[in-house]
Amino acid sequence: MPHDKQHSYSTRTEWTGNLGEGTANYRAYSRDHVISAAGRPQLLGSSDAAFRGDASRWNPEDLLVASLSSCHMLWYLHLCAQAQITLLAYHDDAVATLVEDAGGGGRFSAAVLRPVATLAAGGDAARATALHEEAHRLCFIANSVNFPVSIEPTVLVAD
Repeated sequence: MPHDKQHSYSTRTEWTGNLGEGTANYRAYSRDHVISAAGRPQLLGSSDAAFRGDASRWNPEDLLVASLSSCHMLWYLHLCAQAQITLLAYHDDAVATLVEDAGGGGRFSAAVLRPVATLAAGGDAARATALHEEAHRLCFIANSVNFPVSIEPTVLVAD
């Protein structure tokens, strides 16, 4: 009987926002941090600007939306290659909604991926569109979140 494969992922998150007083009070510290993993460029992180963060840095909410979008794209590229559909370009303007609760916590309520795929001339747009559903079904990240993720794909065919 085959067994499930397991993969492990390790990252380090280091807070770099001690401005001299640590967390003496809510305004005494920066939310800045560095996210790293062996052999990869560092990501500069913070909280969302709405939560006293640095808007020029990645925040956890952005990274979650980016993870959903990236995972979908990677599965889609794979499926197009398998189906011998030549993809020339791809981008996704993904968006997700976070709802804060009265106690200060919150949760994501939904995400929408809006991928735009451009196929080589003569490409099968109907098949390419259908592959988005398969990519969504296979996406590790979409399968791991507890909120709905919908896909609104556009498939273009080059002249």
